Amino acid sequence: MRLTLDYGKTGLDVEIPDENIVGPLEMQPTVPLEKPGEAIQAVLTNPTGSVPLAELARGKQSACILICDITRPVPNELLLSHILPTLEEAGIPRDEILILIATGLHRPNEGDELVELVGAEIAANYRVENHHGKVFEEHTSLGDSPRGVPVFIDSRYVEADLKIATGLIEPHLMAGYSGGRKLICPGIAALETVKIWHGPQFLEHPKADCGYLEGNPVHEENTAIARMAGCDFIVNVTLDEKRQVTSVVAGDMEQAFLKGVQFVETVVKAEVGEPCDAVVTSCAGYPLDTTFYQSVKGLTGVLPIVKEGGTIIIAAGLTEGIGSPEFQQLFDENDSLDGFMQRILGKDYFVMDQWQLEELAKVCRKAKVKFVSDGLPAETLNGLFVEAAESVEAAVADVLTEHGKNARIAVVPKGPYVMPVLA
Repeated sequence: MRLTLDYGKTGLDVEIPDENIVGPLEMQPTVPLEKPGEAIQAVLTNPTGSVPLAELARGKQSACILICDITRPVPNELLLSHILPTLEEAGIPRDEILILIATGLHRPNEGDELVELVGAEIAANYRVENHHGKVFEEHTSLGDSPRGVPVFIDSRYVEADLKIATGLIEPHLMAGYSGGRKLICPGIAALETVKIWHGPQFLEHPKADCGYLEGNPVHEENTAIARMAGCDFIVNVTLDEKRQVTSVVAGDMEQAFLKGVQFVETVVKAEVGEPCDAVVTSCAGYPLDTTFYQSVKGLTGVLPIVKEGGTIIIAAGLTEGIGSPEFQQLFDENDSLDGFMQRILGKDYFVMDQWQLEELAKVCRKAKVKFVSDGLPAETLNGLFVEAAESVEAAVADVLTEHGKNARIAVVPKGPYVMPVLA
């Protein structure tokens, strides 16, 4: 069967023997909104668990709107084109409205990327600034969270009269689902907060995984942190496989988010009867597959359906390489994943972005990883605790040799936007 995996901006055509394929595993069919702009306006006027946004804005002197960074395909321009006029009509001066890019600990988005994020008109006429998670003095201390995480949040947000978070609800490898509270933590939290919240004491919990909210300490804690920071209103969307808007929720940070999650759960789950010998997947293409760091999400997403000792084959563009300098440092300093885990569990070792290597370690404890990419040479990939493959077809041939000609190979073309589960 000939299939197209999401890969970079173009996709990657692959050929996999029909007799071995399980799937392809995809989102449930969903009709995109015919007029998403009207849907956004409707939820601003009739939100979940909140008075209308215009009413919240009335009498406020300033506003801060959080948006996702370039690694998320959120239709920011569409959302902002309805939110911004609402605020101005309610009396908030344009020069007192800040659009803050919730980069977390990612690099800033500037120049052409900024225009890509919000559109040329908004970029030219509004203040759009990046969060800098490693600049400690740009954050305000709010005390400790219930589980003892020191909370430092971007002062520009803390000091705003009206606090709004936008975003996308989709499966998330640690927090269960993205969206809602995640724009605040880790979106505008300082490294001093994230390094504890993303530490092993949270991530090694069995429910710190895709699809779990109840009992997930990562979700519960960043919800508590977001409450401490305050959030007056959220506007979140869900997207289909073509990144068209399928639903919009708005209003109370928790109630509206949970409403969006309920919709997503009916769409993203794809059932498999039993674990497979191998899985072929992606990291959902651009903009999520630009670094090896981000591509780990494509690996963790399919863990539930690969058997112990199986193989995961992933294709990702990696046009920006491995990731941050700190993430690259981890591979230089650690000869093995077992040794790395011993160091971070011993609590005497910390390097920013170590949490993503911790997630890779979870994958490699269960399955072999074969990596297909034009973005990094094989020699570099082989130094990242994975095995480079010349092509998906070559990796599949290895699977058939190792697991037999009747090996069951699940295919997840859209990567982490789909949540494979065992029936």
